Amino acid sequence: MKIKFNIFVALLATTLAGITPAVGHTSTVSDSVTMGSGYSNEIYYKMSSGLQGSASRATWDIAFRANWMSASILTNDGSGVELYTYPKKDTLGWKSVDTVGIGGWKKMYNSPTDWEIGAFCANQKKHPDYGWGLYNGVTHSVVGDSLFIIKLADGSFRKLWIIQKLSSDNLFEFKFAKLDNTGEIKVLLDCNLYPTKNFVGYSISTNKVVDFEPVAKEKWDILFTKYMGINNGQPYPVVGVLSNYNVKVKKLEHVATSTILTDLTSMDVSRSAIGYDWKTFTGGAYKVTDSLVYFVQDLSGIIHRLVFTKFAGSSTGKIVFKTELNSFTGVNEIEKTGFNASVYPNPVSKVMNLVINPGKSRLAAVTVLDISGRVVLNRKYELQAEDLSTLQIPVSELPSGIYMVKIQAGGNVIARKVIVNN
Repeated sequence: MKIKFNIFVALLATTLAGITPAVGHTSTVSDSVTMGSGYSNEIYYKMSSGLQGSASRATWDIAFRANWMSASILTNDGSGVELYTYPKKDTLGWKSVDTVGIGGWKKMYNSPTDWEIGAFCANQKKHPDYGWGLYNGVTHSVVGDSLFIIKLADGSFRKLWIIQKLSSDNLFEFKFAKLDNTGEIKVLLDCNLYPTKNFVGYSISTNKVVDFEPVAKEKWDILFTKYMGINNGQPYPVVGVLSNYNVKVKKLEHVATSTILTDLTSMDVSRSAIGYDWKTFTGGAYKVTDSLVYFVQDLSGIIHRLVFTKFAGSSTGKIVFKTELNSFTGVNEIEKTGFNASVYPNPVSKVMNLVINPGKSRLAAVTVLDISGRVVLNRKYELQAEDLSTLQIPVSELPSGIYMVKIQAGGNVIARKVIVNN
């Protein structure tokens, strides 16, 4: 059934490049996490289902990337661990390491933006130099060429040598000792034992391997934690949110609460895309910048809206926020003259009206997906090119809930969220 062009324009008048105002019920979920006094715990969170696990932040000192292709080694800088490259000698000076002049040495921290640049890699150059060692093109191992001084959270010092990473076997070999050469311990850490984790930790204080990630790497999207960020150009301990590998974030300010993100071309894939600056400390208390909105594309490709509403500070470490499902598939809305679509009413029951201008295409494919991403309806329609059509799609058999309608015409794809109330 054809409709007048001005009605269609009215339905789409608020559509902007990359964002689309939603209609009707928002299905916003209020949630919170509590890190504990002094931010003692790290909270692992999945956008689609909430809290997945927590772990004490103080159980490890250094952590090794479990992926055999990575040479990243972290320090627990959020717990006060400090790292220095020993500037006086290379590995041949192991027996004579001292801390004379350490007050003038540069501290090394994990990159705030990249998990692959841990503190030990802070001085890295381009391949084959990984900061703590050099890649050997014959053995494919990274061989340590530097010595380090590490200051533990209790204030004690150790000297440390990352001897090598046997890349083909996914093993890290390292040793550490007190500065007087007593208590030397050599470790061969087998990362193959932790295939479901991003990193595996080690406690120099207790001489133990620490599996500190409470859930598998596929089970969480964001991490509430304390870490070393950058404040006014200087490293500074902050409390905020870090993203898992392959999680993407888009930060916007002063957008309507109903905004749906459809343009994913400029999403931030960095470790601290959410970060800590959604709050400020003024007048003796924390204030949340409630005009900030974060669109988080999780590991399954689903996009969620995240807005922080309260931060309690170090007394409890409680963070309050709201989440809302935004999009199922992360498809780009590819702008092309003449192609657009709208759904009404929204919320809908029984019959959904889908208004389409297919542009130059004569064939439109309509797919409806449920909240898990499962296809519940998939149909193709022949339309008149460059003309407006209304498709009536029955939804009476669908359970009440949130669905995503994906419309494809030619090479263009549009996604529209719809609420079904049956």
